[in-house]
Amino acid sequence: MEISTLATYHCLAFVWYFFVAYSITHIKTEERPSEVFLYGGQWKYLTVLNLVLQAVFYGVSFLADVLRLIKKLRCAKRVISSRDLLFSVLAFPVSTFVCISFWTLYSYNRELVYPKSLDGVIPLWLNHAMHTAVLPFALLEILALPHRYPAKKNGLILLGFVAFLYISWVLWIYSVTGEWVYPLFALFSPSGLAAFFAGSLAVIVSFYNFGEFLNRMIWGHVCS
Repeated sequence: MEISTLATYHCLAFVWYFFVAYSITHIKTEERPSEVFLYGGQWKYLTVLNLVLQAVFYGVSFLADVLRLIKKLRCAKRVISSRDLLFSVLAFPVSTFVCISFWTLYSYNRELVYPKSLDGVIPLWLNHAMHTAVLPFALLEILALPHRYPAKKNGLILLGFVAFLYISWVLWIYSVTGEWVYPLFALFSPSGLAAFFAGSLAVIVSFYNFGEFLNRMIWGHVCS
């Protein structure tokens, strides 16, 4: 894909994710169901954090494209390294996890992850923008250009560290409010919850490996 075309695509994707993130974070206070938006607001939900992550990733990608277009190759190389690290370790596996885990649990029992009370607050298009469109965007990014993956050990350590930070945030919210971020968590005993978190980490690691596999199959061996 031509650099100018990539720049246009990344710019539009950045604007889209910025708009979606803005839309979900500016729901009027009086419209928010009290049982959903407690301590931490929207920032306790992985879905919303993922929107910010994607906006940052596409912003960095657009910057890399612009630097290549204006022949600032030394600067572009550093930004491209950041872009590839963001995509390989976080943007692709987190988007895939958000989409697949959300719709799997939603199909089983939506009240565990997306209470019906949200239907009157979050329009259908915004729900799909947050939970559905993120996966096609991630797959399209793999098709659009190759990404250099870090050494497997380093990539998994970084992914595990970010997962640890989010789990710590979830547990902190529970310690402060006595309420779980997702009603699903209330179904588990402490050991069951630990097993659920471990299983979720295993799933997201598999998505990391899947992204690396797709990247290699489409573009050849571009990993470091």
